[in-house]
Amino acid sequence: MNALLKPPEVRLQSMTGDGLPAVARVERSAYAHPWSEGNFADSLRAGYQAQQLVADTPDMALLGYFVAMKGLDEVHLLNITVAPAYQGQGWARLMLDALVLWSRGQGAQWLWLEVRASNARARAIYERYGFKQVGVRRNYYPLAPFKREDAVVMSLALTGLQGAL
Repeated sequence: MNALLKPPEVRLQSMTGDGLPAVARVERSAYAHPWSEGNFADSLRAGYQAQQLVADTPDMALLGYFVAMKGLDEVHLLNITVAPAYQGQGWARLMLDALVLWSRGQGAQWLWLEVRASNARARAIYERYGFKQVGVRRNYYPLAPFKREDAVVMSLALTGLQGAL
């Protein structure tokens, strides 16, 4: 088999301060309004669940990452990103699977997130995964100078998911 066509072996690893420059580069390449390196550093200091998806290749390519905050009986997904070069290959679903397993292990019953109303691609991924729209946060995201965009609030019940994974 041609090595270029073979999918890379991947693994999740904890996000650390050393990896933040690479994470911030991917974030800037993926979004018009990215998180800053400081936002990621703050998340690590707060003890949030932060994982990187890396390819087991000599360059350890960063395919994506997620950051989530645990609450009492829920987890809030704060950021999930697949590097633009690796989008459309199923990596977001793999990271969601990992997050769901971790969340259930923490005793969470719900997984919550916000997504830009205009981000149809991400919304479709979440809906296929089983998330349901439960509300809208008006003017939640920055859009342009003096303009804001609504966020769609979505949730996923983590009980009764045995067959989903």
